[in-house]
Amino acid sequence: MNRKIIGLISIMILLISTGCWNRRELNEIALVVGMSIDKQEENYLVTVQVVDPGEVASQKGGGGRTPVTTYSSTGTHIFEAIRRMTTVTPRRLYFAHLQMFIVSEAIAKEGISNVLELIYRDPEFRKDFFIVVTQDVKAKEILENLTSLDKIPAIKMHSSLEASEKSWAPTVAVQMDELISALTNDGKNPVLTGITIIGDQEKGETKENVEKIDAYARLKYRNIAVFKKDKLVGWLNEKESKGFNFILGNVKSTVGKIPCPEKGEVILEIVDSKVKVKGEVVNGKPKIYINIFAETNIGEVACHLDLTKPNTITLLEEEANKVNEDILHTVVTKAKTLNSDIFGFGEIIHRADPEAWNSLKKDWDNEFKNLDVSVHVEYKIRRTGVVNQSFLEKEE
Repeated sequence: MNRKIIGLISIMILLISTGCWNRRELNEIALVVGMSIDKQEENYLVTVQVVDPGEVASQKGGGGRTPVTTYSSTGTHIFEAIRRMTTVTPRRLYFAHLQMFIVSEAIAKEGISNVLELIYRDPEFRKDFFIVVTQDVKAKEILENLTSLDKIPAIKMHSSLEASEKSWAPTVAVQMDELISALTNDGKNPVLTGITIIGDQEKGETKENVEKIDAYARLKYRNIAVFKKDKLVGWLNEKESKGFNFILGNVKSTVGKIPCPEKGEVILEIVDSKVKVKGEVVNGKPKIYINIFAETNIGEVACHLDLTKPNTITLLEEEANKVNEDILHTVVTKAKTLNSDIFGFGEIIHRADPEAWNSLKKDWDNEFKNLDVSVHVEYKIRRTGVVNQSFLEKEE
């Protein structure tokens, strides 16, 4: 059984057994693990995903019910909608173990500050849940999709985002405090990972979805949402998202492809990367220097290539440098086009020259669009695998 599910059950047991003055009995609360916000005309549509303890804890498949259920309600304010939900929920909603908070794309375009205010203020909400933005679907539909492997969809989403950020790179796991910090600080704008549904959405909401080897519908993290202050202004694609995470030093492990000298591609596995971003102001003009060093292994050779020759490794390293410098230039250009400093270049200039920043910050939007950004990438190939020469070479 998933460790997080066991942990949730343990917490439920503790809630029953603890002799605190403000204890809440398990049969008096509904444990909320996922929450979403949509726009419905002039109101907010709030949806929560609640755990069914009996179905989650059962070792024999339970009583045939789904392990979670959802409740929805509307209101002109989030707090109002949550309280109105008591007219349909059998128990009081308990938010201390929230795992995922999903904001619809429509809400994000209008501004997310209002929807965050209650959650940041209310002490019952811990700040370690992840926040994502929907793409091409309603936020409510994300919570209604049943998932395989993990019985609780919100926990699946939480685990999947953690794993994707560590092993793939074009995603970013943002918690509440990080988002608020980006919203309130000068010189940096926030980002959030996008989430969507692939497949048949309607069938994805049925129990049959988890009874099939190939599910009717699956949740998928896709692209990174770019904000200007609290409003969604655009999206980074997969290539740009990877470049963003490189600049922020978030990439510890991922894979990327580079062209072979003649035809085909080589897949490199990045096993470690280090980034140094420095800033300076020269004659009143800010400048940013990005230096990235990455250690890689050759993961797959899809071409005819003799890796026993030292010159071959040198050529691959040079090609990797070119490819990744292009990725970094591409994402910087995209951020300038959206006029959103998602990298925190403003903060870097502030640290480098506080006096100059006092003048620059007044018109940082224009300064950012014209900012001189220098990029240098150095890739080193450490290992080529258990064989030096691909069997493709022997086939030839």
